[in-house]
Amino acid sequence: MGYLFTSESVSEGHPDKVADQISDAVLDKLLAYDPSSKVACETMVTTGQVVLAGEVKTNAYIDLQRVAREVINRIGYTKSEYMFDGNSCGVLSAIHEQSADINRGVERENPMDQGAGDQGMMFGYATNETENYMPLSLDLAHKLLMVLADIRREGKEMTYLRPDSKSQVTIEYDDNGKPVRIDTIVVSTQHDEFVTPSDGSNEAQLKADEEMLAKIRKDVIEILVPRVISEISNEDIIALFDENIKYHVNPTGKFVIGGPHGDTGLTGRKIIVDTYGGKGAHGGGAFSGKDPSKVDRSAAYAARHIAKNMVAAGVADEMLVQISYAIGVARPINIYVNTYGRSNVNMGDGEIAKKVDELFDLRPKAIEERLKLRNPIYEESASYGHMGREPKIVKKTYTSQYHEKKTVEVELFTWEKLDYVDKIKKAFNL
Repeated sequence: MGYLFTSESVSEGHPDKVADQISDAVLDKLLAYDPSSKVACETMVTTGQVVLAGEVKTNAYIDLQRVAREVINRIGYTKSEYMFDGNSCGVLSAIHEQSADINRGVERENPMDQGAGDQGMMFGYATNETENYMPLSLDLAHKLLMVLADIRREGKEMTYLRPDSKSQVTIEYDDNGKPVRIDTIVVSTQHDEFVTPSDGSNEAQLKADEEMLAKIRKDVIEILVPRVISEISNEDIIALFDENIKYHVNPTGKFVIGGPHGDTGLTGRKIIVDTYGGKGAHGGGAFSGKDPSKVDRSAAYAARHIAKNMVAAGVADEMLVQISYAIGVARPINIYVNTYGRSNVNMGDGEIAKKVDELFDLRPKAIEERLKLRNPIYEESASYGHMGREPKIVKKTYTSQYHEKKTVEVELFTWEKLDYVDKIKKAFNL
C-alpha cells in the first residue's frame, strides 16, 4: 500500500527565520573582518523589539544595531503598520565573551587537532527523487515560498502580500517509494487588509474577510502555483501537479497580524525546515548564529556533503549519514550509514561507513577547510533551507565604522558540490 508524506517550509519573513537571518548576518560580518571569530549568536524578535544574546570571541568590532536593521529592511518589514519595522524597532544587545572553559577544549597548537566545539550527533541525508537530491515534499514547499517572495518584491501581482508566510506539501508515494502525485498544498500568507468593510458591523467585516480569502485563494492557485511549475525542469515532477490537488489557503480565514508582532521569533526553532523536512533524521542542534567550530553546523554540512555525493555516485538511491562528537575531541566518535535497503553495492551499511571514514576527513578543522566554512557565507542559508541549494560564487561588501570597507569573494553552499563523485566511484568500483 502506498503512503503520504508531508513537509513544511516558512518564508524569510516568518519570525523564527527573521531571528535566524539576523544571527547569521552578525556571524557573517564578524567572519568578514576576523575569520577566526568564535560566535554563538541568538536572536529574539517580538513586537517592535530585537534582542541579541550569546557569546563571541573576536578581534572585530561591528554595529549590531545596524546589522539587525539591514536584515529586517531587506526582508520587507519596512512599514509601521506591521508593528515591527527595521527603522524604528528597538535593538538590545546582551552579547558577551565566549567561555574560556569551552575555548580551551577547542583551540590547539596544531590547528588540525582542533576539538569539536560541543558534543552531539549530526545527520546528513540524500535521495535521488529530485535533481538536487532532496525530499520532493520539502523541495516544493521551499519553491512555493521563494516564488511567493519574488511575487511580493516585484509588486505587480498579489500586491497585498506581507513578508510572513508558510507552506506545506503532501506527496503520495507508491509501494516502491516513488512519488506518484501531489495530494495537498497548504499556503498561509500574511496580507494587507485590502477589502474595506461597508460599515462597522460584524457582518460587514465577515463579508470583507471572505472576499479577501477568495481573492488570495484564487491567486495562489492561478498565479503562484503556475509560476512554481514554470520553474521546474523535470517533466516527471511537473506531471505530479494535477486537478485533484487539495488546496488549503489561509485556512484560518484571515492573516493580517503576522511576523514578529503576531508571534515571537527565536533563532534555531526551524531545524526541520532547515534540513530535510522530516525525512532522514536530525540530531537536534540548530545552525544559525554558530561559527563552524560548532559541529552542530559544520558536521551537519559535512554529513549532507557525504550523503549527496554517495547517492550521486550511485552507491545507494537514498542514504542517511550520522556523525557524532565529544567536546574537545577532534575525531568523530562514530560514523553510521543507513541506505534503507536501497544500496546498489554489494556491501553492508557498516562496510559503507568504513569507506566513508577513509574518503572523508571529519575532524572539525578539516571540515572547515574542505568546505571553506571560515568565510561570510551564512546569511543566505538562513532562509529556504540550508540543504539542496545551488553552490555559487558571489561578491559581498561589508562596511563598518570601526574597520575599512571590505569586499570578499566567497563560495556559497559548498557542501552541495558534487566534487567527490569520481573518488567515490573509484573507491566502490562503480
